[in-house]
Amino acid sequence: MPEPDERRAAPPKATATGPGRVLIAVYGIFALSATARAGVQIAGRFSEAPVAYLLSGFAGLVYILATLGLAGSGPAARRLAWVAVGIEMVGVLVVGTITAFVPGEFGPDDTVWSVYGRGYGFIPLILPMIGLWWLRRTRAR
Repeated sequence: MPEPDERRAAPPKATATGPGRVLIAVYGIFALSATARAGVQIAGRFSEAPVAYLLSGFAGLVYILATLGLAGSGPAARRLAWVAVGIEMVGVLVVGTITAFVPGEFGPDDTVWSVYGRGYGFIPLILPMIGLWWLRRTRAR
């Protein structure tokens, strides 16, 4: 039996509470919009910019996984959220940097992450920062 003065780590807070609900809603909107946009582009104009459209589809998948991870509960959902939001951060930085310095590298159309999400009001750049902050803030202490 543990001593009364031993401290146990508090379990992580649920990510789907308070401001986390707004974060999940924004991720859900991006999951829907990026996936739908990529689906239309891939189905109708794939040959025009295949890399850009596949990257947008990949971004949509990442947003779906991040939404599920943030909305879920338990350690597996939290791990999924960390991985998805981390991939999103790396993706937007890499694709954003490439497209900022080498315009048109992925074809005539932008991806969701092109120039750090310029076409989406830079929300794709800010969103993973907030997501990583929220995951850290709600971690076990």
